[in-house]
Amino acid sequence: MLMAIRGGKCRPRAVRKPSSDLVYAPPVPFVTFEGVEGSGKTTQLALAAERLRAAGKTVRTTREPGGTPIGERIRAVLLDAAHAELDPMAEWLLVEAARRQHVRDVVRPALADGAFVLCDRFTDSTEAYQVAGRGLDAAMVEGLDGRVRGGLAPDLTLLYDLDPREGLVRAQGRDASPGRFESAALEFHERVRSGFLAAARREPKRIAVVPAQGGADAVFALTWRVLSERFGLS
Repeated sequence: MLMAIRGGKCRPRAVRKPSSDLVYAPPVPFVTFEGVEGSGKTTQLALAAERLRAAGKTVRTTREPGGTPIGERIRAVLLDAAHAELDPMAEWLLVEAARRQHVRDVVRPALADGAFVLCDRFTDSTEAYQVAGRGLDAAMVEGLDGRVRGGLAPDLTLLYDLDPREGLVRAQGRDASPGRFESAALEFHERVRSGFLAAARREPKRIAVVPAQGGADAVFALTWRVLSERFGLS
């Protein structure tokens, strides 16, 4: 089951075939994978890449922050729990610096080469973490982020929705030591989740909300159903 969002709450609904206006026309999709900490989005991206390659597609996987040598160095700063004092605006500007390099050096060239681009986090994470989570001004963030991306936007975003409490338990069991974001208070992660769901309500044609409570294989069945229906895959 996917989730319908009404009145700020997620309610299960059957997966429906996309209407004709949702079917992707251009040949090279840009798909992003989003969610709270521990939602399993990275695992789902890897499974999707494997399935797409098996279907004969050229696939480029990447991530944010990161994806380039410069971006990975910025990522190390952002995720290091030793940098707990990092100012929210400084955090955001580092994210945008990494994104600019990533879009220029990785995403746009891969799309131009005909690759199916799968990205672990993109601009929706900025809205969720820096705007909803940190409380930065939405108009300010949206304005600069749009310029950084140069108008580039995902064709489809898969949002893996999970209670932050469960996600943090998963993340802490996965990592030897919690990172800077994982170490934040539960209230921060609840705001992040709310930010993601607000984006999904605003852009329901682009963002598919996938319940992430189950095991990886069960969740991937939903992931592949969305991808195959949206992009005409078998």
